[in-house]
Amino acid sequence: MQSEIVISGFGGQGALFAGQLLAYTALDAGLHTTWFPSYGPEMRGGTAHCTTIVSDAPIGSPVVRHPRAAVVMNLPSLERYEPLVKAGGVLVVNSSIVERHVQRTDLQVLRVPGDDVAQELGDGKVTNLVLVGALLTRLPVLELEQVKRTLEHVIPERRRNLLAMNLQALERGAALADPLAAAV
Repeated sequence: MQSEIVISGFGGQGALFAGQLLAYTALDAGLHTTWFPSYGPEMRGGTAHCTTIVSDAPIGSPVVRHPRAAVVMNLPSLERYEPLVKAGGVLVVNSSIVERHVQRTDLQVLRVPGDDVAQELGDGKVTNLVLVGALLTRLPVLELEQVKRTLEHVIPERRRNLLAMNLQALERGAALADPLAAAV
C-alpha cells in the first residue's frame, strides 16, 4: 500500500526534517520511499513543505496531487492542503497557531496543540515531531518505535542536544491522538 504525506509550515518549523525523517525510517524498514522538498526564497519565515511517499511497492512519481495525509503547521498550509487531501484521509492541524477549523467533513481531523506541547517540553523546535507522532497514530504506515530508532541515527550533530526532547515529542503527539488516551 502507498501513503502520501505532505508536511507544511513556515520555514524554520522543521517541516522538511519531519518528512525526511519519515523517508529515512521507511528506508530502514525496507520500504520504498521518496522525499520531495519545496521551500520559498526566504530560509526562515517563508513557506516550506515536503511530500514523503511510503510504499511497499516501487513508486512511480514523487509528485502527488491528492495526498492521503497532511500535517499543517500554520494557516496558509491549512488553506492550501485541506482541499487536496483524499476523502477519508488524515489532516493534522497545529491548533496552537491555527484557529480556523477544518471545513471538510470527509477527513479524519486531528487538532493537536503542537507548539504548546513543544514549549511544555522545553523547546519550540520539536513541534514538528509532536505533530508527526499524532499523525502516525491515525496513519500507521510506520511504527513509532521505528521512527525513534531512525531519529537517533539521523538527527544532525548540531541538534543532538534535542534528541531526548524529540523522542518525548513523538510520544506526546501519539498520546494526544490516541483515541483511548482521550477517553481516559
